[in-house]
Amino acid sequence: MNQTIGFIGCGKMGQAILSGIIERKGIESSNIYVSTRTERTLQELTNKFKIQGTIDNLLVAKKSDILFLAVKPNLYGEIIESIKNAVREKVIVVTVAAGIDTEYVRKAFGKDVKVVRTMPNTPSMVGEGMTPYCINEFVTEDDLSIVETLLQSIGKCERISENLMDAIPAISGSSPAYVYMMIEAMADGGVKQGIPREQAYKLAAQAVLGAAKMVMATGRHPGALKDDVCTPGGATIEAVSSLEKTGFRSSILTAMDECTNKIKFLGETMKS
Repeated sequence: MNQTIGFIGCGKMGQAILSGIIERKGIESSNIYVSTRTERTLQELTNKFKIQGTIDNLLVAKKSDILFLAVKPNLYGEIIESIKNAVREKVIVVTVAAGIDTEYVRKAFGKDVKVVRTMPNTPSMVGEGMTPYCINEFVTEDDLSIVETLLQSIGKCERISENLMDAIPAISGSSPAYVYMMIEAMADGGVKQGIPREQAYKLAAQAVLGAAKMVMATGRHPGALKDDVCTPGGATIEAVSSLEKTGFRSSILTAMDECTNKIKFLGETMKS
């Protein structure tokens, strides 16, 4: 890959992507440019990744064939306004923010720019992320192949319709937080029964990891996999029955609705 890749902003998610494309896709660090808000962050990144760095967003915009905008949603308008006249003609802009749609980006640039809207999650930091994405009409199949290669460096990616993107944080972007809460609760339950805490965390986390791999590897319905664990009259069905009584499923569904509503609200706020 000979394209120059740029990052404007490079927080945790930006660094996850940066690390992935360097370590897992073999992209030369000399082909990567990053701009940050502070000299301190810049120094840390350039020392860690041996990349080209600056605090000048314009420099990154001018050099990039693929430009990741890895800043907070409320900064998109300001950042795009400052770089819109500097980007290359055929640049591919990759957004990494909730609530920012492709049409908003096109209008902000004031021209028919290629936009890939992504929503990675934090497991990307360990190469096990899920990145749903959508594109606008100016992105070609060749462009898409390049971007998919980069996104696959941090896990899996899945193309979806843009009208579904606001629902993505609830199911894959924010959902690791729900899972961490469940792992913590499971570990607490183990500690309550006398299992040392560090062992309890490992046992709970591995059970969740293994269950997720079963879903991915077998392709079977999660309900069927659940049924396999529940022997008649056994302990597991008692636990499942208790979870149903206390609203386990409905709590998750409600949380996802609240998350999606918040994302839609933020998106409308950005457009107003």
